[in-house]
Amino acid sequence: MTEQNKKTLLVVDDDQDIRLLLCDALSQKGYQVREAENGHQMWLHLEAESVDLVLMDLYLREEDGLNLARDVRTQFNMPIMMLTGKGDETDRILGLELAADDYMMKPFNLRELTARIHALLRRSSQAAPSLTNTINQDHDCLNFGGWVLDLTARLLHDQDGKYVTLTLGEFSLLEVLAQHPDRIFSREQLIEKSRGLDTEVFDRTVDVLILRLRRKIEANPKTPEFIKTQRGLGYFFQGPVRKN
Repeated sequence: MTEQNKKTLLVVDDDQDIRLLLCDALSQKGYQVREAENGHQMWLHLEAESVDLVLMDLYLREEDGLNLARDVRTQFNMPIMMLTGKGDETDRILGLELAADDYMMKPFNLRELTARIHALLRRSSQAAPSLTNTINQDHDCLNFGGWVLDLTARLLHDQDGKYVTLTLGEFSLLEVLAQHPDRIFSREQLIEKSRGLDTEVFDRTVDVLILRLRRKIEANPKTPEFIKTQRGLGYFFQGPVRKN
């Protein structure tokens, strides 16, 4: 693999041993690896070159990794994997809610970590929008309220035809709901039917993904027009939805 074709990863961790371990292991897998011990160094790297994926410690010494991840997400579309030594459910939910695409606890298995990184990069590459944002008329699409969900290209376009970034889990969840307007799904059913949701997710992860989708497609996420909550039962997508 040439230098030009190598994916660039940025490791953000204040533990020097962890940074050295990840840099060595990931370099051996063919990646270009940059490292940062704090947010300042992270931003210098992000501004200096194109980064394909960020691995970020949830608990940095003087900074909140969740806030950094959220700030990165507002400016960049690359996948973010959170790393943490604390594995309680609250941390995982917060990481997902604040823009992480995946999550691993320390100590982690290097083989599993590299496999997940590869999967995130593959998904990111497959989800990259075209330069024109043009919707192919031969594609299977769902139309609702000015939005177009392109099921063939797995893209979401807003009312102006602009591409809206969705993670794999967000797209898969929206696909299930929009394909069955006015049908109530329990959280368990959504996990089962959404191909993009990891088999290890739990009920509250669905709630977080719903929250993130509402922020992206609803004019007012607090009073959603499309994704409705049926208290005690689950969620449903309020139609009409037109197929073409």
